Amino acid sequence: MHRTLRRRRAARRAPLLLALVAPLALAALAAPAGGEAPAEGKGNPRPESFAAETVRTAGSVTLGGRRLDYEAIAGTLVVHGHDWDDVPQNADPDDKSLPAQASMFYVAYVRRPEAGTTRPVTFIYNGGPGSASLYLHMGGFGPKRVLTADHEHTAPAPYPLVANEATLLDVSDLVFIDAPGTGFSRTAGKDRDKAFYGVDADAHAFAEFIAQFLGHYGRWNSPKYLLGESYGTPRSAVVADLLARQHSIDLNGVILISQVLNYDSLPDAPALNAGVDLPYTLTLPTYAAAAWYHHRIGTERSLASVVGEAEEFALGEYASALLLGSELPVARRQAVARRLHELTGLSVEYLERADLRVPPLSFAQELLRDGGQTVGQLDARFTGPALDRLSKGADYDPNGTATEAAYVAALNHYAREELKFGAGRTYRPSIDVGKSWDWLHRPPGSEEAVPQASNVLPDLADAMKRNPHLKVQLNTGYYDLVTPYFEGVFEMHHLPVAPDLQRNVEINLYESGHMLYGRESVRRVLHDRIADFIQRTRADR
Repeated sequence: MHRTLRRRRAARRAPLLLALVAPLALAALAAPAGGEAPAEGKGNPRPESFAAETVRTAGSVTLGGRRLDYEAIAGTLVVHGHDWDDVPQNADPDDKSLPAQASMFYVAYVRRPEAGTTRPVTFIYNGGPGSASLYLHMGGFGPKRVLTADHEHTAPAPYPLVANEATLLDVSDLVFIDAPGTGFSRTAGKDRDKAFYGVDADAHAFAEFIAQFLGHYGRWNSPKYLLGESYGTPRSAVVADLLARQHSIDLNGVILISQVLNYDSLPDAPALNAGVDLPYTLTLPTYAAAAWYHHRIGTERSLASVVGEAEEFALGEYASALLLGSELPVARRQAVARRLHELTGLSVEYLERADLRVPPLSFAQELLRDGGQTVGQLDARFTGPALDRLSKGADYDPNGTATEAAYVAALNHYAREELKFGAGRTYRPSIDVGKSWDWLHRPPGSEEAVPQASNVLPDLADAMKRNPHLKVQLNTGYYDLVTPYFEGVFEMHHLPVAPDLQRNVEINLYESGHMLYGRESVRRVLHDRIADFIQRTRADR
């Protein structure tokens, strides 16, 4: 899940979006598993250089009346920056001459007694950038999950942990990974922010981690999958290509949840991204879904009918009207505003004042403004009181605050009490990468980073060309204002690949928001579709 939304800045510097967790500026010293972290200060030795750690526990979960036994491995692997050569043992992490390194925390679940080198293994992570993977772990696909409310604020602790009927452990071993600096992962050394905080630096770290994991646990011959949510989707595209090009690793599949691969597809405030009108057309169907759900437009039609009409209008009359800019005739402008009103519930007057272009934060504030409510951005079905009823845009996310405390408490309790990892350490649900994040990306075939909003469609396409057996599954929700579903669909249909490779892509839509697994009915369907995808694409099926 993702908390505070780090909205985009200038289009060419690319935004900090999709952080699903409110940035918590927490600092902690790493200590051996089960030990206490030494306090900094006079008389206390500085910690040694990072070293790989492993804590193993046994667990079981009952799914559909059938007991599933597994081994849980909580630990760390040490990865280095792209230009790393060697690191002396027992070096001082605060030594500025020490090459950058990261201790990446993970929790792996290996099914017993069916463990084997040919059983699928799926690497799973959330996004941000700057978010740990507690949401997919404790809400999506781990063997245990925390109970949260569907469309209201979850009551305070204690938060029940229950068997997760939607865990993917029935079809694949699972590896949940915390990005460098998040969760129990830590960074150290010279230029450590530069080494790990950026589109390419982050992907390099994950690719190195995956290659290490395969060797460490003898899983080179296993069917391999990536599963990323939100910023985890562009990460997956780059990692898939890096694994193919630099490690000669062919993946069986890439599973994308709530996708954004091209940041120019995301709606921005017009003042920051003027002249780029495509995002407004791609967001319109989500506005229509939200307006339908909150009864701001006629509900005699089905959701599918409403979004279908919005999609057709978005790619037709709406897109052509926006392309005309100031040359759009007054009569046609008024006709477009009236049609937008019918699809979104926003007033014609407001739409004309907005120049027919409404960013998501403005829509979230405007849709229910007359009732003093704002709608959720991660899930537009959620509502909460507007903190400032005169504000132009929403200043918080009712969905973002509804379940965060439950996930954070559940992971902290579960890691220490059941996985036996993390005593004396601070778990960072998110970190504020802020200005440290380098959004410049060097796409395949380019000699240098391209100074534009990050676009990793070429990376996923390159991975598919290098491995024509690679399959891609997109899963996205109608009510997601952060990564609108139609934007993901549009991107998949614009992958620069030949028609035969385009057939390797499948798309699934859900009546859900950004966190598809937040509701029981959707969580089970999501599991079934991903499980089927894995079973169909594993080479030894």
